[in-house]
Amino acid sequence: MNQKFRLTIIFIILFQLKAFMQTSSYKYLALGDSYTIGEKVEEKDNFPNQTVQILKKSKKGFEDPTIIAKTGWTTDELQEKLAQVRLAIPFDIVTLLIGVNNQYRGRSVDEYAVQFEQLLQQAIGYAGGKKKHVIVLSIPDWGVTPFAVDRDRKKIAEEIDLFNATNKKIAEEYQVHYIDITPYTREATYDLSLVAEDGLHPSGKDYKRWAVLVAKKIGVIISN
Repeated sequence: MNQKFRLTIIFIILFQLKAFMQTSSYKYLALGDSYTIGEKVEEKDNFPNQTVQILKKSKKGFEDPTIIAKTGWTTDELQEKLAQVRLAIPFDIVTLLIGVNNQYRGRSVDEYAVQFEQLLQQAIGYAGGKKKHVIVLSIPDWGVTPFAVDRDRKKIAEEIDLFNATNKKIAEEYQVHYIDITPYTREATYDLSLVAEDGLHPSGKDYKRWAVLVAKKIGVIISN
């Protein structure tokens, strides 16, 4: 085999490898509640789907997200569902956003801390044990929405902050990524375009802002 032929073969192999890397698909699992499933917005407009669309535009090969979330779920209800499903693990990315319904139902932060930590451990397991492939998102503040007009908004904000301080502390202890989207949701105080038609949940416009942050973080994760 002459040198020119060998170089041609090497070039072909490298070209095919590059093409494979560009077309390889990453798997993304999103765990949560109404804020993950995207209550009152089209499926394409929830934050996991918008995240994947952003990544695809950046030539990142992602499959459609696997979403395990339901409006109203608390931490223990998400745990119950996960005990019932069989997932094709590992996933390349796992996001976790849960806790608003614990706060809404008046459940304790101590209980939340225990169950959230358990869920985070599961999320890490779904990511093949890779902590840096897990992203926790903070809980939105629903107290600023029209739905909460007759509620104690200050009390809601304080409780949301306490729950978020808890999930952030646990996220840091496990060395996973943390994205604080709560300030975005509080802008609904003066911008109702950030709220869905039910007057409670975020609109696709707000989810897009979350998606931009998540996609940026994922881009860094899969590049390392």
